[in-house]
Amino acid sequence: MINWQNKKIILGSKSPRRSELLAQITENFEVRIQDVEEIFDAHLDPRKVPEYLAKIKAEALIEKLMEDEIILTADTIVLLENQILGKPKSLDDAYEMLQQLNGKKHEVITGCCLKTKQKERLFSVCTDVYFKNMSLDSLRSYVDKFKPLDKAGSYGVQEWIGMVGVERINGSYYNVMGLPVAQLWDEIENF
Repeated sequence: MINWQNKKIILGSKSPRRSELLAQITENFEVRIQDVEEIFDAHLDPRKVPEYLAKIKAEALIEKLMEDEIILTADTIVLLENQILGKPKSLDDAYEMLQQLNGKKHEVITGCCLKTKQKERLFSVCTDVYFKNMSLDSLRSYVDKFKPLDKAGSYGVQEWIGMVGVERINGSYYNVMGLPVAQLWDEIENF
């Protein structure tokens, strides 16, 4: 655990997974949420979308930021064949997304923004995830039991489907959970 130059981290995220991961590296943080519309230009490079969305989330929090605080915001996408799979709109949508991912490699990209009133740092981390072929009944059962409506790509790697359906991962496991902790540590150390 570290206290970065007596700065408090302001986590701008509703994600319980991001809170849990951040709590593993610092106790000096609090969650503040300001809802923003996650809209981006359709012509934006899909790999830049997470950083763009993390930045607009940080900008929504800057007005109430104190001098001894650093905003941390993040956004995670699943990229399959250059198509963004965001959070599903329904359980049927989640099931369809998992069918698309079934037996294929996809990328999980998390963009992060560190921001104070004086400076800003954007970075992103990409992890390759390889799903094995699973039965459609298994996919449906996962959706019905875990209801992954708050997860990009309709799955949580830390849940049952990650344990039995992910063949391998190239890159950061924690990035797939939604917060690239090792890279974040380095970025805060050098911020």
